[in-house]
Amino acid sequence: MRSFEGKRKMGICLCVAVGICLFVTCQRDSEDSVSGTLKPGAAGSLNAVVLKIEESTYFNSDFEDYLQSLFGDDYDELSVASLSRLFDDFIDERIYFHAAKERGVTLSIEEQKMTLAKLSRETFIGQGANPVGQDEFATHLDRLRIEKYMAQQIEDIEVTDQEVKEYYKQHKREFLRPERVKVSQILLHTEDKAIEILEKVKDTTEGTFREVARIESKGVEAPKGGEMGIFEMGQLPFEMEKVIFSLKTGDISPVVESAYGYHIFRLDEKYNPELVSEELAVDEIRMKIMNQKIKQALAEHLNGLKTQFQWASYPSNLSFEYQRTSHEEM
Repeated sequence: MRSFEGKRKMGICLCVAVGICLFVTCQRDSEDSVSGTLKPGAAGSLNAVVLKIEESTYFNSDFEDYLQSLFGDDYDELSVASLSRLFDDFIDERIYFHAAKERGVTLSIEEQKMTLAKLSRETFIGQGANPVGQDEFATHLDRLRIEKYMAQQIEDIEVTDQEVKEYYKQHKREFLRPERVKVSQILLHTEDKAIEILEKVKDTTEGTFREVARIESKGVEAPKGGEMGIFEMGQLPFEMEKVIFSLKTGDISPVVESAYGYHIFRLDEKYNPELVSEELAVDEIRMKIMNQKIKQALAEHLNGLKTQFQWASYPSNLSFEYQRTSHEEM
């Protein structure tokens, strides 16, 4: 377990860093709520209320700022379905932010400085020397507080050796490695040249094939004697696979035409299907289980927050026709 601790934390950080959108609740509660008080602003206007959480009120302008922070000015090209999902994510983010504030999650001066430095570098690369705006900086700090809060909710999640064993036992088909081939090629630009080179290599040794590949092949793997690597079915274009997988070890193919040119393949080695051992699959299994647990824990936690807080959303006030979305079970 100790050897996996670094990878476990890395997995958590990666899951959190990709953003709130990955960990939305399994069932949305963002129904078109009815309020007993007058909602300021006409539907679709920037000052129309779209969300209330406890004493906090959010307007269309806040949602548009959220979209701007994610997509820049390109957000107006998003489909209605995408905008609807993003509004759901906006609700989740605001609920998480409210929880982070309530639980006293803050950022140290060092964390704020690191965020500003990172944001400044990204802004400089993308937009030149324009300084980072105060609102943009505040938005990133808010998200960092949310990520910090979410990380706290999952920091105690562990994967036991027994869980790994059970997963491997119940999902062995996932670790069945199909037939694979190690293949090399000589790639030429014209069919006449390919036929000429085929005559030179078809009855020669592997060493001769590789030497000719280094000299004549136009492929990027020519300096390696034409070695392309190891492939399984489905990883190469069909016109190549149907020839390559029919060869025996050491065989040279006829000339094969593709969009890339004219190929002469050599089958260097063929590997039969095999089951990857539990020992070799252990890290992959741990990461899969960890990701499943993280998704489930965050989904349950978010549902709990939605039950705990007084909140209501008003999708009819949005500037587009909101479409309720259905989500796969976590």
